[in-house]
Amino acid sequence: MAEFAAVGGIGVLVNLAVFNLVRNSTELPVVRCSMIATAVAIIFNYIGFRYFTYRDRDKTRPPREFTLFLVFSTAGLVIENGLLYVATYGFDWDTPLQNNIFKFLGIGMASLFRFWSYRSWVFRAVPAAARPAAAPADGGEAGDIAVAPGVQIPGSRRKPREAKEPEEPEEPEAQEEAVAARR
Repeated sequence: MAEFAAVGGIGVLVNLAVFNLVRNSTELPVVRCSMIATAVAIIFNYIGFRYFTYRDRDKTRPPREFTLFLVFSTAGLVIENGLLYVATYGFDWDTPLQNNIFKFLGIGMASLFRFWSYRSWVFRAVPAAARPAAAPADGGEAGDIAVAPGVQIPGSRRKPREAKEPEEPEEPEAQEEAVAARR
């Protein structure tokens, strides 16, 4: 959640900065300025979420992921700008301060929806079967991959384990049975 908040926080600043820049430098209606700013923030947020917040999530279907991201981002855009639209045209609250307050409140409402939808549908967790074992039985570190005794994986931190020979029975008859069992 902290990484989502970090990317989202910067996204909010991008959204508000672009909104005020477009609003003050053009004659476009306030909601159209807000939609442009939201679109810029959506692009920024996708990059931040994919490569920072959810970098460890499933990456096997990028077109599906991007399409879902756009669908849920568009729903967030409607939530965010719907609130601004109602405040501006429904209640005639159209000063720069009021626009920024309702833009900010709309971003907050849309962010709650986006957090849930991105985590649940867009950036899905890697299936448990595809993840490395949590902790090896031999006391290795979490995330280590179990390998055959004596095998060294290039770049790994651990030294290979020595293969243990099974103990030989002391009785001659049992020794012959053990040798036969190994063949």
